[in-house]
Amino acid sequence: MLLTITTTYSPATDLGYLLHKQPGTVQSLQVAGGQAHFFYSQADRERCTAVLMVEVDPVALVRGRRAGAPEAFGIGQYVNDRPYAASSLLAVAMRRVFSTALAGRSRERPALAGAAIPLEIRVPALPCRGGEALPERFFGPLGWRVEAKEIALDEAVPSWGLSQYVDLSLYGDIPLQDALSHLYVLLPALDDAKHYWVTDDEVDKLVRVGGRWLATHPERQLIASRYLAHQRSMAESAVGRLEEMGVPGPGPADAQPLTLSGAGGRSLAVERRAAVTSLVQELGARRVLDLGCGEGALLQDLMRIRGLTEVVGVDLSSRMLEMAARRLRLEQMSDRQRGRIGLVQSSITYRDARLRGYDLAVLMEVIEHVDPARLAAAERVVFGYLRPLSVVVTTPNREFNGQFLGLVTGQLRHHDHRFEWSRAEFRAWATRISSTFGYRAQHREVGDLHPEAGAPTQLVVLRRADVGSEASAEAAHATG
Repeated sequence: MLLTITTTYSPATDLGYLLHKQPGTVQSLQVAGGQAHFFYSQADRERCTAVLMVEVDPVALVRGRRAGAPEAFGIGQYVNDRPYAASSLLAVAMRRVFSTALAGRSRERPALAGAAIPLEIRVPALPCRGGEALPERFFGPLGWRVEAKEIALDEAVPSWGLSQYVDLSLYGDIPLQDALSHLYVLLPALDDAKHYWVTDDEVDKLVRVGGRWLATHPERQLIASRYLAHQRSMAESAVGRLEEMGVPGPGPADAQPLTLSGAGGRSLAVERRAAVTSLVQELGARRVLDLGCGEGALLQDLMRIRGLTEVVGVDLSSRMLEMAARRLRLEQMSDRQRGRIGLVQSSITYRDARLRGYDLAVLMEVIEHVDPARLAAAERVVFGYLRPLSVVVTTPNREFNGQFLGLVTGQLRHHDHRFEWSRAEFRAWATRISSTFGYRAQHREVGDLHPEAGAPTQLVVLRRADVGSEASAEAAHATG
């Protein structure tokens, strides 16, 4: 099986810095079921082509194969297309050979690692159960120009018709890390036949490698199902986790930041962060969680508050946490400052003991990204299990949307919002949370008030009813 990656970026040999393989390199190593070979077929300033070739040993592949697995019958275990056609085995080899590139790291060319560069990728023999149109459905939404040509069963005997294989070529200006993650997830999904045992770890791997783009992919349900060998419970878990990630993607509402009519382009995001940081100081919090921290804008503001001894950003997306780390310049911080900040990959719908015992949890523009079917789980985790002394929640006021430039009344502010509450709906939700979990609610508004629509952002402070306003986090932990 064969994969080639070509760039015409100038100088094209910089591809070696991204792949961590210098031109002239020839590398061979053992991988699952065989041996992988890496080399460059061309390496000059104008054009550079990296080649990954995997030699599969059918006998080695069969050893330990469970009953009922693909080709688990007679000589089908030994006579099959695996040595020749790209499959999940190629994805496994990619993970081994290109591990640093998949992580998006390049010590010599850090800026280039995240930059879009011209790429041409070819997989000359790819099993594709679904025909030549399926690669376009999978790769097209990611910015690739796709050419997929169905391969004849035998060119010498045209009457035999076409095979289930395609010769796949991809063209686009794409960051190499993204390109590799697209291949890693989508090649097995096109093949639709995993060649190793699929466990719950595969769900984590799918979300970790593909989450930053798969979360908004129009075919994410089909891709997850095929990638996870049609294991329904795993696919549902993966799709649920992807849905709650809320990774921003292209859309009409994202073309530019929302601005208020007649407000001179003032940023509501800045006003929200100012309101939250002011509340943190007002509440006397010392240990704060930013649940759904995203790229770390609020974390950056919180770190400027001297009274805070610990600030922890939490997000399901590893990509968002990487961006937060860069924004905060963690590598340049002093040891004392590094001791105050933490980044944790977790979800507000799963119990995580690391997040208990804090003074304050902030959900700033997060709740509206949660699927309504999973909202109850998030409520139980945040208010029933984590039980911080106080919780600050901000969310859009749906009634105000018509006051934004480019929006009309009733239109959601972001394509990934699952809902947006009116003022009455938000107050009803806060009242239910208070009575169910033992909190007291205090409502505030953020932004200029409109005489009929109210303020653009709704805010509620929920304080534990069983702990006094001056109680410490240690008391909260003891009673929670």
